[in-house]
Amino acid sequence: MKVSFRSTASVLATLALALGGLVAVGTPAQAALPKGCKTLSLGFFGALTGDAGNLGKNISQGAELAVAQYGLKASKVKVDFVSFDSQGDPAQAPGLAQSAIKNKCLVGIIGPAFSGESMAANPIFQRGGLSIITPSATNPALSQQGWKIFHRALGTDAIQGSMGAKYIKAVLKPSKVAVIDDASEYGKGLATVVATSLGSLVVTRTSLDPKSPDFSSTISQIKSGGADVVYYGGYYAEAGRLAKQLKDAGVTATFMSGDGTLDPGFVTAGGSATDGAVVTCACAPIDTTKVGRAFKAAYKARFGVKDGTYSPEAFDATNFFLAAIKSGKTTRASINAYVSTKSWVGITKTLKFSKIGEVSGGAIFAYVYKGGQNTASLIK
Repeated sequence: MKVSFRSTASVLATLALALGGLVAVGTPAQAALPKGCKTLSLGFFGALTGDAGNLGKNISQGAELAVAQYGLKASKVKVDFVSFDSQGDPAQAPGLAQSAIKNKCLVGIIGPAFSGESMAANPIFQRGGLSIITPSATNPALSQQGWKIFHRALGTDAIQGSMGAKYIKAVLKPSKVAVIDDASEYGKGLATVVATSLGSLVVTRTSLDPKSPDFSSTISQIKSGGADVVYYGGYYAEAGRLAKQLKDAGVTATFMSGDGTLDPGFVTAGGSATDGAVVTCACAPIDTTKVGRAFKAAYKARFGVKDGTYSPEAFDATNFFLAAIKSGKTTRASINAYVSTKSWVGITKTLKFSKIGEVSGGAIFAYVYKGGQNTASLIK
């Protein structure tokens, strides 16, 4: 799907007012485009539909906003935005990735959004020389594959899992912990880091089928183990259902999960059972900064909803690609070289990648739920 940003003057004026000076977009150096291309394209790759579609939309819209802002300026190189809806399914990812690399005007991917689809699609992006910046795929193994096109805009599950375990020990102080996952590349990887870090505190370690409507067998294991903290590695819809079924079964343990659960869909699925739940994320709250508030206002003006988990990270990743284009880089190879060696000061952090594509820094935050809302604090 291709989205053009020749918006009406009123919408453009609203965006310009909301963003103000958030992103300085200059006229790019004159440069030859790939043969047959009148514009360049940047693309989102991830779930726009399916159980994890909310997270994908957050990312896609954050990226779309950056391209729209770029289009407000008198830029000699025009940039369009395209989307590849994988539904977060590793089985669909290779075909979509093949389609992406065949589009010679497509010079950068924001995504893939999830770790499982990343493992399936990234080898294809590598073959096509198509640079990627993922704002959300956190499995540590992704940067260990030798992909020269890989860049990650946030900390990994190795960091998030160990800091999550630290929070459990220091703040929740349980005597027993149950660690559950959804058997996905992401969920199992994150849960394994947590379980390993907690060591002998873990009395129950198992996986569940996220497509099952009934988690009673898993809940029976949790109850028999006597855990006072339940950690779940997986995504928001199943996390909410698990929290609700645990509460309905009389389990009073504190529920905790990772960034895949940080979505309003968690509360939608879990209701009041989410009160007291803790969700960790490498995504920084940006409400306290001027540029952060400007981004949030611009996002709401364009889409009519609040930004969500990883919308700001996607905005930063896209602006890094746009900085490369503004500097006169218009080929896949030159754009990949630019994001691999330069840096970009974004609204969430400064993006500067190591030789294997990992971003410098990687703070982890704990989001505690109450009444359907959450408040964040840095895990130290």
